[in-house]
Amino acid sequence: MAFDYSWLIGGPQGSGVDTAANIFSRVGAKLGYHVFGKREYHSNIKGLHSYFVVRLSDKKIRSNINGANIMVAYDAETLVRHGLEIIKDGAIIYDASIVNTTVDQIPTLEASHKARLLKFFNSKNMEPNVSSILDLAKENGVKVYPISFRDILSNIANELNSPELSRMVRLFNVLGVSFSLGILKAPIEPLLEAIEDTFSKKPSIVDLNKKAANFSYNYASAKFSDFNSSISKIDKESNTLLVQGHQGSALGKIVCGCRFQSYYPITPASDESEFLETHEILQVKEDRPGSTTIVQTEDEISAIGMAVGASLTGVRSATSTSGPGFSLMAETLGWAGINETPVVITLFQRSGPSTGLPTRQGQDDLLFAINAGHGEFPRIVYASGDVEDSFYDTCKCFNFADIFQVPVIHILDKFIASSVVTCKRFEPDLISIDRGKLLEKIDGDYKRFAHSPDGISPRSKLGLENGVFWNTGDESDEYGHISEDPVNRIQMMDKRQTKVEQMLSLIPKDDQAVAYGKLDICIVSWGSPKGPILDAIEMHRNEGHEIGFIDIKLLHPFPTNYIKSMLKDSSIIIDIEANMTGQLASLIRENLLRDPDYYVLKYTGRPMTCIEIFDSLKKILEKKSEKKQVLTYGD
Repeated sequence: MAFDYSWLIGGPQGSGVDTAANIFSRVGAKLGYHVFGKREYHSNIKGLHSYFVVRLSDKKIRSNINGANIMVAYDAETLVRHGLEIIKDGAIIYDASIVNTTVDQIPTLEASHKARLLKFFNSKNMEPNVSSILDLAKENGVKVYPISFRDILSNIANELNSPELSRMVRLFNVLGVSFSLGILKAPIEPLLEAIEDTFSKKPSIVDLNKKAANFSYNYASAKFSDFNSSISKIDKESNTLLVQGHQGSALGKIVCGCRFQSYYPITPASDESEFLETHEILQVKEDRPGSTTIVQTEDEISAIGMAVGASLTGVRSATSTSGPGFSLMAETLGWAGINETPVVITLFQRSGPSTGLPTRQGQDDLLFAINAGHGEFPRIVYASGDVEDSFYDTCKCFNFADIFQVPVIHILDKFIASSVVTCKRFEPDLISIDRGKLLEKIDGDYKRFAHSPDGISPRSKLGLENGVFWNTGDESDEYGHISEDPVNRIQMMDKRQTKVEQMLSLIPKDDQAVAYGKLDICIVSWGSPKGPILDAIEMHRNEGHEIGFIDIKLLHPFPTNYIKSMLKDSSIIIDIEANMTGQLASLIRENLLRDPDYYVLKYTGRPMTCIEIFDSLKKILEKKSEKKQVLTYGD
């Protein structure tokens, strides 16, 4: 029988939820399971609700499901938000001190959420408190296990003869994981190894956390032995690794030779730059040492300016940002466009407009990325669907930038950035580097913007002998001198636009879009919905229904002819994306003159689950669906 288990941990931000989830994810990977975890948190620094769901399975998974099998609740808010999502035969581990907490005593609940809860309790004729949630959970067939975290901490302190430990509430993260694994009767060795991995830079902390883990694991396994579910070690799939979402693009930058990245801190993009700062030097191959300079600038205007300046020296350069920061980059994006300067902008989308939902999921920025900057100039907009894609796609984006001498906007999003997943080990040997027409030597008269049949001119770099050139934000002639001559203007605009034909011709078809399954009933999507879509399709296949999927990666210039050929026999087209207006659908209408038959959209700021998409597709198959379905699962 297939094993598929989800674990949820929640508490106030700053209470160790992320650390606990990372330890649990490591344990799952060490036991041989596929892992998919996602983090949800508020945009304040500390105190509001945060939770992490980690799913383990003995088969490949790409998304989360609705609900969870087991939950660890540090506080009352976690219980009232998620207690009724725990699946039958699951378990809730909670701090015993919160059992009588009422809804009114939870100060961090939004007023609107509190009103919905009070209405719910009133409909059940129950008191609005944690105890009522636990009673309802028990009615649903869920085991509830009260544990006093502070008492356990005091017992550990007494056993180790270290009274100060009784006040070290930061150990709660390890206690929560250890309680869970004790109840699940999991082998303890992977837990102790995961603790060593997590705190490897703090040797003095490792031993203390391992002792706390042993104590709480043994306590839970002895006291709560009636739980029927268990987890054991299985044969691990070879050549896999556990990786956090933002690390895919960061490692891709190191491997493909990015030597400069600038950024201004912004969620969720900062994680990528901080990872690069921590790993600035990495020996990738004998002839390809990875050493990247990372600069935190005073704002995003400076960030893209420095990245463009670094590119002019001949190095591969990038900047990483999210929607509000990308807005500030629009003017310099145009400067890179008119000066035919290769640069990669890694755009981690989140929910807008304005600051919007700064720590939540969204695919709101597609049309903005395509149209950002005043005037007309070519650029590439490219999307990755998962962490593994992001590694290889990052390298492709740098090649595209160099070959076509254009800015490339590589679109990722918060769902990918905040995921923890197992995937195939990244293979640096599969990465090829193409610097395009970057010159190492120049003889004779040099024209930086010389006309050529493909619209791409040989590129000098600053300091190259005989490679003198001029850059300006104004229109220029072949040397780079400012020119307002109308004939020159037409020639230069046409020259730059010729690159678009080259992009569609030279970028391999498999890098433009990827098809899955039979395309009679066909989903079209882009970016992070890829994982839950593929999981939902597999669920329908198990029930005898075939649904196809086209993952469009090259979003600008839009591969019209290729997508048209793929959809020529499709009787039903279903657009699935995480925005309100169906921005990909607008590109399909514009370029294919065809409107999707159905829309499945989500814009709550929460990521899609495979269950949501499965249910939506089921309605379509049964002809019970409206043209537009809006997904709402997630707190």
